[in-house]
Parts: sequence; structure tokens; C-alpha cells
Amino acid sequence: MLIIQSAIATAFLLSRASSTTPDNVTSRLQVQIPQSLFKEDGYDHREALFGNPPYGGSISQNVYLAGTDLCDANEVNPNGGYPTRGYIDGTTTMQPWPSPFILMADRGGCSFVQKARNAQHAGAAAFIIADNLCLCSDVACLNSTGITDGFVQCENTEPIMADDGSGGDISISTFLMFKTDADKIKTELKDRDNIVQLEMSWALPHPDNKVEYELWTVPSEEVSKPFQKEWKNVAQKLGANSRFTPHQFIYDGVRTRCHGADGRNLCFNLCTNNGRYCATDPDNDLENGITGAEVVNESLRRICVWKYYGQEDGLGEKYWDYITEFLKRCDSDDFFANKDCVNDVYKNAKIDGKRIDSCMEDSGGVTNDQVNTLLEREIDAADRRGVVVLPTMFVNTAPLRGSLSTNIVFNAVCAGFHEGTLPEICSKCSGCGDVSACVNNKGVCTS
Repeated sequence: MLIIQSAIATAFLLSRASSTTPDNVTSRLQVQIPQSLFKEDGYDHREALFGNPPYGGSISQNVYLAGTDLCDANEVNPNGGYPTRGYIDGTTTMQPWPSPFILMADRGGCSFVQKARNAQHAGAAAFIIADNLCLCSDVACLNSTGITDGFVQCENTEPIMADDGSGGDISISTFLMFKTDADKIKTELKDRDNIVQLEMSWALPHPDNKVEYELWTVPSEEVSKPFQKEWKNVAQKLGANSRFTPHQFIYDGVRTRCHGADGRNLCFNLCTNNGRYCATDPDNDLENGITGAEVVNESLRRICVWKYYGQEDGLGEKYWDYITEFLKRCDSDDFFANKDCVNDVYKNAKIDGKRIDSCMEDSGGVTNDQVNTLLEREIDAADRRGVVVLPTMFVNTAPLRGSLSTNIVFNAVCAGFHEGTLPEICSKCSGCGDVSACVNNKGVCTS
């Protein structure tokens, strides 16, 4: 009698079987060689939520099965694995995996992130993890284990390969293949010693002829600042068929109990409006430096700048001027909340400061125990979008993975356009090593 034992790893979220990831990025996995393993609809798989996918592009290379589980970096051997290669002249050592290549290893033994990191350090262009557990609903897979009496460990659904918090250094893309399919690939590579060529490709959703993208951040967040300094000219060149929306991430002080039942601010200088709206202390020093309340105040200011200098056209030329001037003049402990510095930014960015100040006050301000309508909207929008990590960029509702750089955002936005609506700048600068320089050089790629 065959008894099925379900093992659902609590470290992973669950997902439905689909070639579309939970973040709306559509990816495809196909075997090009040998033809006998080609599937018209491609192979079902799961895509890791770390790494930098080449949105709108593909990777098609030979795959090599590593001789280890890739958990120990010291045991990764580029001269081992399958299929076999010729020997290095005068030695009994096999030739290393020829670049570029896709590396494959079994699931288990350590985190997905650790495996991918070791695959990247070994020189892989992409990484495939071969699942070692059957789905409990996959009778063919369960029968293929050969176990007819006892327990077969299985899982109700394939896991989402989430970032464990350390995957920021990983640039290669990772797919997980279901056990039945992965076993066929491993048989071809190891038992038959044959070449297998895989193609991995990615696409963003195309809801209409306009690409909508949004950035979630806070004024004190450091990672996105290089991007924000460069993006103004790129945004203008992408033109009217693109629409950007900046969002500020505000903590709900009522929900987090910073706003006491008696109306007192229980979190002190982390919050405004008697504890209703809060931000983390940028330097974790409550006595010195920029406070969370000052971050909330600047967040509200930027919401108002966008409302009057960007919301209408979705390009926000003067909004980006404000961001650039603020980062240049006021982005320090001494000047972050300095009103004279902010006024100087208004002047150089050609922003009507009185209009912005009125907007901040009319929405509810930041001093009294009252609701601020603009900050409430941001909290509601963050809840609906499910924003957790800062900074986060969404393109056509799909969150971008990997580092937030001008190149990555540009290529993702360009990949989101319908055929026939691609801006000229995308054709000229996609694939360029320095997109910002290409855009500023009138579409001429210099790297």
C-alpha cells in the first residue's frame, strides 16, 4: 500500500501552477535540444523572486548538471558534472563548463538563495533547481519513485522561491523545474551524456498601449537615490506612452499603536499628527540626526509636489527637478528639515513653495491630532499593492526584482510596451551598458 505524506515547508509561500509568477511576470522555460524533449507550451516551473531577469529578453544556452548540491562554495567543481567534456591537455581533468552556460543542481540542503549565489560565482548565466519532491496530486511522479509500500514525501504545491533577505547580490535568474520534468533533463545529461539546451525567457504584462510604473520609497531611503538622480531625462524621453507615479511609504500609527487612545503620541519623534503617521528613524538614533517625523513631513511635501508638478502628465519634469535639487542641497542631517534649504530647492526647481505649503496644510497638516487625507491615501495604496520592501518599483503591476538601477528600470519599462508603441529611445538605448549616458547623448550608446 502506498501512503502519501504531505510535507509543506513553512519557510515558503504557496503558489498555483502557472507560468506567471505571483508578481505578474510571465516567464517561459523550453528545451531546444534535444528535439525529443521539446514541449509546444514549454515547461511548467517556478521563478525565483531574486536576481535580475532580462525583461523582454531570453537566455538560450547549454545546461550542465553540477556534481554537488551547490550548498558549499568550496565543493563547487567547474571541472566536474555532466555531460562530460574533453580533458585539459596533458591532464586527466575535464574541461570546465564552457561559458556561457546554465547550471543545474538538485533542490535541498540549503536555501535557494545560497545555491543561486554559488551558481553565479561559478560563472553560470542562469540557474535551474531540480525539484526532488513530487506534487501530492501528481500520480505519475509518485509512481515513478518506485515506492509501493510505505511513505512517499510530497508537497501540495511548488514553493515560491522567495529572497531570504540576503539575495541582493544575485544577478542571475533562477527557475525551479518540477521533479518529473527535471528528472528527464538529468537523465539526458548524466545517464545518456548528451547535450541539453534550455531557453529561459521573460515578459511583462501589456494591459494597454501605455506603460505605468511606480516607485515606492521614502525621502531617507538610500538605495534608490542614484536612480532618482538620473531618471529625469529618461522619463521625458519615454514620453506620453509611459506614466510614472511616485509613492511615499508611511506607517499607520493608529494600527501600530503609536497614536494612543487618549490622542497622545506614544512614539514621540517618529510620528506626526499625535502618532497617526510614522516613519522609521533613518540612523536609528532617536536623539540625533533626522527624525521619523521629519521624514513624514518631507514625504508629504513630495506628494504635494507631484500633485501639482507631475500628476497631470505622468512625466513630472519639475518634480524630478525638485528631487534633484533636494538631494544636492538638503540631503543631510543639518539641512534635511531646514525650511530655508527647502525654499532654496523650491526656487531652483521653479516650484511655487506657497502652493505646496498650502497643499500640505489643506490635506490635514502634520502637527495636530487630525487625519491627513494625502497620507491616508498612501497608506491605503500600500496596503492594496502589498508593499513590504523599500524601495520597490512596479511596472504594469509587476514588481521589479534585483537592484534598482536606471538600466534595470529602463529595460523593464521598455519591455512593457505593446508592439508598435515602443518609444524610439528604447530602440536606441536598450542593451546599452549606461542607459543614462545614452539618453543624455541623444540615443547614442557609448558603452
